[in-house]
Amino acid sequence: MLEIKHLTKKYGDFTALRDINLSLDKGVYGILGANGAGKSTFLNLITDNIPRTEGEILYDGKEILSMGAAFRKKVGYTPQLQGMYEDFSAGQFLRYVGALKGMKHRRCKEQTAELLALVGLGGVAHKRLGSFSGGMRQRVLLAAAMLDDPEILILDEPTAGLDPEERIRLRNHIAELAKNRTVLLATHVVSDIECIAEKVILMKKGELLRFGSPIELMEEIQGKVCEFTGTFEEVSHWKEIFGKGQIMRRRAGFVFRAAEEELPKEFIPVDDVTLEDVYLFYAEGREEPKAGEEGGTA
Repeated sequence: MLEIKHLTKKYGDFTALRDINLSLDKGVYGILGANGAGKSTFLNLITDNIPRTEGEILYDGKEILSMGAAFRKKVGYTPQLQGMYEDFSAGQFLRYVGALKGMKHRRCKEQTAELLALVGLGGVAHKRLGSFSGGMRQRVLLAAAMLDDPEILILDEPTAGLDPEERIRLRNHIAELAKNRTVLLATHVVSDIECIAEKVILMKKGELLRFGSPIELMEEIQGKVCEFTGTFEEVSHWKEIFGKGQIMRRRAGFVFRAAEEELPKEFIPVDDVTLEDVYLFYAEGREEPKAGEEGGTA
């Protein structure tokens, strides 16, 4: 059990993270929020990469600062930025990371082969990382994070910059690796977590907005998601007024979809609420119309 109590991080007068309280058990937790929401700060505090301003982080009832290296040994971490040695092969890189973790050579060698096979790279273990695509690099980093069987797996924007096929492949690997451990996956892409996360941590500007299962969060906004169908000019008009929302193209024409407490009478409620709608409703919010603009809520 990982317990977060009143966790706060300040940089001078700027509060990057404010009074976060969470209890996390085994399973996949999707940390969802726009860039600047505080996701990376939150993960860096859990890994003790940066000092906290206030609060506690407990693992099985013990403060992680007092656990020191014993806690870090339980953590596997994939950072947002890829830092790799281009001349290393995938196998060499994992063995290097294993040595840094203090693993015995034989165990590290065995796990290197197992993990590279698990993420679909067993056949290219001998090839240089400099020749790998972005998705292949991310899978190498994921395998490296899994060395020594960590109890907590922390992934910061693991699918950033990947094409759709690579995103799906990597998500499937994460779901497979998530068995019997706590996985924290930070992203601003809803599709990364909607199928694999048991719980969603929704953040905005350093604050915790919502915490619950995707189903629970979708039920919260049932009846608050509506669509307007019209010409491209008409849906673009509503998008400009609301500032947030989605424009889509369907057989019937162009659609503007929005999630708000109240919407104009021209909008029709929909039943198929998605996690994307939850994100738009809570994390994005609505920008107020500019002075002199018409429209808005009824």
